[in-house]
Amino acid sequence: MADRDYEDEPRGGSGLGTAISCLLVGLGAGALLGLMYAPKEGRYFRKELRRKYGDALETFEDLREEAMELAEKALARGSKMADDLRERVRM
Repeated sequence: MADRDYEDEPRGGSGLGTAISCLLVGLGAGALLGLMYAPKEGRYFRKELRRKYGDALETFEDLREEAMELAEKALARGSKMADDLRERVRM
């Protein structure tokens, strides 16, 4: 019988990406509100806002790369499952 290592991996996990996205959106909104209400001059506020925006872009890029890796793994696992199923049907 074919080696089926895909069965050992946990199922689900789709909620993890949503939870992380919501967390990041909440953190970003909270940071923005905190910056808006902090007593700083406009020049310093804009400088800090640009820095935070850059940090957020880096974080989203990291998450995008991680999501791509997970999608590739899921696609490979799905292909393996389909191949195993085709092999069983031919028997």
